[in-house]
Amino acid sequence: MIRVNNFTKTYNDFVAVRDLTFSVAPGEILGLVGPNGAGKTTTLRVLSGIIPPGSGELSVAGHNIVSDPIAAKQLLGYIPDDPRLFDTLTVLEHLEFIAAAYGVADYQPAAEALLQLFSLDGKRDHVVQGLSRGMRQKLAIACAYLHEPDVLLFDEPLTGLDPAGIRAIKASMRERASRGAAIIISSHLLGLVETLCTHLLVLNHGQAQCFGRMDDVLRTFDEAKDDTTLEDVFFSITHADESAAG
Repeated sequence: MIRVNNFTKTYNDFVAVRDLTFSVAPGEILGLVGPNGAGKTTTLRVLSGIIPPGSGELSVAGHNIVSDPIAAKQLLGYIPDDPRLFDTLTVLEHLEFIAAAYGVADYQPAAEALLQLFSLDGKRDHVVQGLSRGMRQKLAIACAYLHEPDVLLFDEPLTGLDPAGIRAIKASMRERASRGAAIIISSHLLGLVETLCTHLLVLNHGQAQCFGRMDDVLRTFDEAKDDTTLEDVFFSITHADESAAG
């Protein structure tokens, strides 16, 4: 569903991502983790078609994002770390706009269900400018869900959410995956990634340090321990890199 082969992206002389290869099948949730500047957001922005890749092949739901970008974007939903919404549109008008943009017929039942799911029904007629950061985040996710995309890309999805909002978003991610969506979640919340994701990709300085099923990574990364956590893996990788650099 998501395929990335030998992807490299440079900005002038800086290599943001180098020779990256991974895939996410339907029903899988990939956790994308790494230090600041590791190349996570660049990878998501290229996959979403916002910026072009330097080299390599990237496809979404069978569509190459360079040669067939419209078809790819029709089947994907992307929620950046700071979603850009229309300040003067209401919550409901955002969903109406998305329905029109993606050609979603008879969208009202789905829109109503999303408003209920994310506790936005009482804010349907409020303009976005007056919403809290958490409500804006939930609205951005509702908009991404409305056209039932096959691929979902999340960049720090829980920013600004209260515990009830976090629970609703996590449950919605699992539900979407159970229906066959391929999902990538980039987050610094390692506990969230460990408990929610089926697979793991760790980036550092734009390069993959490990990729595989979450259980396999935790089990094989340090065979001497029975309780290895994602935090152990993360810091072991970054500390090893610092030692090598020194």
